[in-house]
Amino acid sequence: MNVNTSLFNLFLIDIETVPCFPHFEQLPDEFKILWADKISKTVPENLALEDSYLLRAGILAEFGKIICISAGYFYQNSNNEICIKVKSISGDDEKEILYNFIQIVNSFQKVNKSFQFAGHNIREFDIPYICRRLLINNMQLPSYFQIHGARPWEIEMVDTMQWWKFGDYKNYVSLNLLANVLGIPTSKGDMDGSKVRSVYYDDKDLERISCYCEKDVIVVANVILRFKNLPLLTDECIQIAK
Repeated sequence: MNVNTSLFNLFLIDIETVPCFPHFEQLPDEFKILWADKISKTVPENLALEDSYLLRAGILAEFGKIICISAGYFYQNSNNEICIKVKSISGDDEKEILYNFIQIVNSFQKVNKSFQFAGHNIREFDIPYICRRLLINNMQLPSYFQIHGARPWEIEMVDTMQWWKFGDYKNYVSLNLLANVLGIPTSKGDMDGSKVRSVYYDDKDLERISCYCEKDVIVVANVILRFKNLPLLTDECIQIAK
């Protein structure tokens, strides 16, 4: 993980996830037991299983699913300005989302053999989550996701949370906090990660979730530019592909 990594080698990603079922009671009986065992040592004893499920199931790949992946890459326009193109894949069919995402990554890899994934906390969340859900969906792991058993220093990716640690492995910073302290416009308006489940299951508003996910990719891009002491993206240099 090198701060001097070329911008144009980076494939930026962000994912949004929800519980596989809207409510705990809808889980198969065996998975209800497995859930209780999974969270028994990590949540307060007085928290009901339903409440713990609503709070945490979406971030655990064994009990959650991906509903949106936003991806982006840097390029230079005709004025030699650094720009970004972002595209989202969203829907109710997780297997289709994963398939289309892999196709996009494969296309990027064909023109950039030395590409690296980039994002915020992707080393500990997004990438492992994608890999686990690929296996759960009986899908083959592409070569760039054949990282099970690899040593941490053997996995090359740009993680802005790791960059901000500067070797301090006790430190955690949210993307929202990091963007604010660096003076970067953030994606946080009337929605945050805690609302994704309700927006998906109750409001059925995938477009809103996709927009939120895309904005996180753009924020990460700007964080990377700040680390490189480069100008932030202007509105004219942000392209959202449909």
